[in-house]
Amino acid sequence: MFEEEQAKTLNSELNVVYKYLRKHGISHVDAQDIVQETAFKFLSYSDSIKSQNIRGWLIRVALNYHHDQYRKKKRIKLGFNDEHLKLLSNDLPEDLLLGNEKKEEIQTTLDRLNPLYKELILLKYYWDLKYKDISILLDMKIDTVKTNLYRARNQFIKFYKEVKE
Repeated sequence: MFEEEQAKTLNSELNVVYKYLRKHGISHVDAQDIVQETAFKFLSYSDSIKSQNIRGWLIRVALNYHHDQYRKKKRIKLGFNDEHLKLLSNDLPEDLLLGNEKKEEIQTTLDRLNPLYKELILLKYYWDLKYKDISILLDMKIDTVKTNLYRARNQFIKFYKEVKE
């Protein structure tokens, strides 16, 4: 009886994770794969999970898995992607190089940030999450998220100016 309740709870939480992933533009097939992998990890490590916020833990695992898969796919691709082709058709080669330099500067700046600050900036500006979603995901108060995001932006600006010099 107790295991059935746990299974129902896990299933409903995984449905929330799936909807969360779909809301953020992840395809149906990829979202299903990510949820399946997340469920597997939850069942594998359920004894050692210390978080009281299971939904936050599941979402964090799902996003981490998605990031890992995205990085792997990004490394495997060779040649031009659609963005490069668009840039080549509309802009001069110099503009393409400048765009790549700017991306490298941003990545270098992000790599120098405190890991929490980097994560907050990526969640807010890359994934376009709301403060409430970030607070649930990281198990923090909304005011703490706002304060740390303010500090993260300031640190990013400081480091970005150093990289530009």
